[in-house]
Formats: sequence, C-alpha cells, structure tokens
Amino acid sequence: MIHPFISGNKWRKLKYILLEAKEHQKKHLVTFGGAYSNHLIATACAAAKFGFNSTGIVRGENVENETLLLCRLFGMQLIFEDRESYRDKSLLFKKHFHKNQEAFFIDEGGSGSLAAKGCSELIDELPDVYDHLFCAAGTGTTAAGILSGINRKALSTKMHVVPVLKGADFLKNGIDNLTNGAFFEFHTDYHFGGYAKTSDALLNFIKDFTSSTGILIDPVYTGKLLYAIYDLISKDYFAPESRILAVHTGGITGILGMAERFKF
Repeated sequence: MIHPFISGNKWRKLKYILLEAKEHQKKHLVTFGGAYSNHLIATACAAAKFGFNSTGIVRGENVENETLLLCRLFGMQLIFEDRESYRDKSLLFKKHFHKNQEAFFIDEGGSGSLAAKGCSELIDELPDVYDHLFCAAGTGTTAAGILSGINRKALSTKMHVVPVLKGADFLKNGIDNLTNGAFFEFHTDYHFGGYAKTSDALLNFIKDFTSSTGILIDPVYTGKLLYAIYDLISKDYFAPESRILAVHTGGITGILGMAERFKF
C-alpha cells in the first residue's frame, strides 16, 4: 500500500539510510542481493525517485530475469559476483568503489540500525492495539524495529517472528542485539526447508489465500508468515477473540522467481 516497488518494509528500511546518504553528500547507492531480490528493485526505484545513481552487486552468475529488468529500467547498474566472493560485501564495495567518494554502502536487505529505526515507526501508524503482531524475518531488521516500536509505546502487544530460513538462531540473536533483549516469540517451524525453499502445501495455501482474499502473498516471506498464523489458529494457539495483526512486508515480485512451481 506504500508504493508498488518501494513496498512494505522496503520504504521504511530505506528511509533513514537515504537521509544519511544525503546528509553525507553521497550520490551513488551501492547495495547487494540475489537475482530475485525485492531489495534491489526497491533500492533502484528509490534511487531514481530521490535523485541518486545506483549499483546492485548480484549474487551468482550473470542472468536475465524480470526482477533484474526492473532494476535496470530504474537505472541501476548491475555487477555479478560469484557466491564465494559475495560473502564479503565490504571487500566487494572496496574492490569496485574505493575511488568513488560519492558511493554509499547499503547492506543486503537494507539491514542495520537505521533500517530498524524506520520500521519502528509502523507502530505509530496503527489505529488499534493488537494482542498479537506477526512479522516474517529474513535479516531480522524489520522485526527488531517493530519490536522496538512496541516497547517504546509500552504496548501489551506480543511480538511474533517467523524466520523464513533454516537454522535461524543467529537471527534471534541479531534481534536481541537491536532491541536490548526485548521478549518476543520465535516460530522456527515454518521455513519449509530454508530460504526461498517451498513445498506444494505452501504453494497451495498461497493460491487459496490469494484467490479468496485478493491479497497477493509470496512463497519467500509473506506466504510463510500467513501459513504460520493459520496453522497456529488451527492448533488453538490463541485465546478466543484475540486481535491478531499480520504485517505484510511487501516485496511480492519475489513470486516471479517461483513462477514455474505453481500448477493450475
């Protein structure tokens, strides 16, 4: 609902990052992502909208797809790096931009304290108080920001985080570090095999949910989030009449990377 391409948490995460880039008179945004990264599209669009140049350093082989087409249409230059080199993003930034004084480093997914600050403002916009608030997590930054917002306003809302990757204990530690150990529920049973992994059960859920609500969700983040909520409801996890908020974090172009998995 915020913007078709700088969507959901992407706008919130980039808000203070772009303000800092402007404050330091940086004019070239450099960030990182996979070949179907929602963050790359959002950064490319935000750069075009707010007067920056942009470069995306893409994990893996040189490919063409709809996501990268949109990045290029928004003016983003793309650099492809092998998966081993991609692990050290700071080194890659120095390799390609050490002579460019206008270049500004943005971590993969826009993660970090500035992004968490932007996400915390979501709580200020809510018209009601909820018993439970659910958010999917890839880097944990959005969840940490929302949790900080809940604590800042001293709400009774219980925060629930659904990690979308396998072995996500490090995410929990990262959220703890950004929120000074604030309490939240961490639901680790809904990763469906790992990041960007899926199953027929999840894909069928997405088809049923989208066709019955008109709300598009994706297999990487929001599909797993909503599946978790529905599964917990079926197991009587919540007290009757509980008020539950699911945060749709946008990024639905990620569904393009799994188009061949859907069967109709």
